[in-house]
Amino acid sequence: MFKLLLATGLCVSTLPALAEIVVIVNPKNPATRMLNDQAAQFFIGKSSVFTPVELSEGNALRAEFHSKVLQKDSAQIKAIWSKLVFTGKGVAPREFASVAEVKKAVAADPKAIGYIDKSAVDDSVKVVLSVQ
Repeated sequence: MFKLLLATGLCVSTLPALAEIVVIVNPKNPATRMLNDQAAQFFIGKSSVFTPVELSEGNALRAEFHSKVLQKDSAQIKAIWSKLVFTGKGVAPREFASVAEVKKAVAADPKAIGYIDKSAVDDSVKVVLSVQ
């Protein structure tokens, strides 16, 4: 029994912790709620109503957001933005190294939209989508 409990404990402790991702906007932004598809359109260049800000490439939260909300991997997102930038139809999202920097950028720009870990939310931003 002890070996089973120990093995179970080791398995659970080696699993990566999945963050609870939230999509955020500036508190002055009139948006109050979004669906995944609505949020996704800003991060793949389908709409320019909001200005997307991203975590840097290689960030685990970024990969999880791309997978769950955009339903694409990072290479696909990079290809989409490369085409938009090359054809002059879009400007790639600004990238930040940390959740704190994304939150600060969104808090400073009423048109900005970003995503962070739910644990980092405070009054400087407004949550419009919780990603399950």
